Amino acid sequence: MRQPVRLMIIDDSLVARTALRRMIDGDDALEVTALASTAENALETLRRTRVDVILLDLDMPGMGGLEALPKIIERARGARILVVSALTVDGAEHTLAALSLGAADTLPKPESGSLRDGYREILIGKIRELGRAAAAAEEPAPATVLPVRPARLSSRATVGALAIGASTGGIHALASLFAGLPPRLGVPIFVTQHLPCAFMPAFARQLKIASGYETLVAEEGLIVERDRILIAPGDAHLMFETRSGRLTVRLDRKPSATGCMPSVDPMFRSLADEIGDRAFGVVLSGMGRDGAQGAARIVATGGTVLAQDEASCAVWGMPRAVAEAGLASAILPPAEIASRIVASVGAVACR
Repeated sequence: MRQPVRLMIIDDSLVARTALRRMIDGDDALEVTALASTAENALETLRRTRVDVILLDLDMPGMGGLEALPKIIERARGARILVVSALTVDGAEHTLAALSLGAADTLPKPESGSLRDGYREILIGKIRELGRAAAAAEEPAPATVLPVRPARLSSRATVGALAIGASTGGIHALASLFAGLPPRLGVPIFVTQHLPCAFMPAFARQLKIASGYETLVAEEGLIVERDRILIAPGDAHLMFETRSGRLTVRLDRKPSATGCMPSVDPMFRSLADEIGDRAFGVVLSGMGRDGAQGAARIVATGGTVLAQDEASCAVWGMPRAVAEAGLASAILPPAEIASRIVASVGAVACR
């Protein structure tokens, strides 16, 4: 019988620690094994206590959560970190910085009425998924050979656009991927990352710093340009249509089959429908199956899809769905995905 997911809560607020613990204590599959009011105390506790998931506040006295995060990751021995933060613009900057450093996911702090609004269900769902990922990383991987398909770009086709989908753990993966791309790739880049609206302006700023590319939150009718990153807004799917011979942005707010908003599937499908075998898709770390249906459309129209490998993922859900369906031309860590992109586009990787 599988052991409960072991948790540590790091928060200087007694009220927040108590609220989170009460929500968690009602689930037999979860067990709070450690509490800490400071990052310093947490680091000392992690010397002798093994946990699977850490709930981390960022705004704490002394060593803040952001400063302590690299030390916590090193000492946590594979535990996944869920940042619990308020959804404000300032909080978004710090939370996204934490995600880029290796935190797996984020959630706002519980407020009055959180139980009525389904907060507990969301919290428990995230903890369970992160706990499964941490446990899977500890277990020996079975000797399974996943199907890999050859790249289907025709001899006459070139890469016309790069589309990247990601969710839990994706921001850290994106930073690693963009670090391996040259200053000019020569194609437009599209990113759908599962994040709330409040985070998108900060995410665009962060991605611009990480990549060196002009980065914008996509708007209806925006003309697609080379060497510019367009990010799906938090309340719409990023899609495309050709107007007067130019690829332009079309935003769609219809519910997706996966329930994600924004969703990777519509972005992939729309790009494949517009540019066919010139579409190049990448699926990075994330929970669930978002991106698998869209990846199938890219492959069906002759394009290429790459997936992040399990060892480098915070959660191997979305890439796994693509890989197990036999849609990926390669299953690689983000840095090697960057090298494959550069080789496919024909750019010179130099910074």
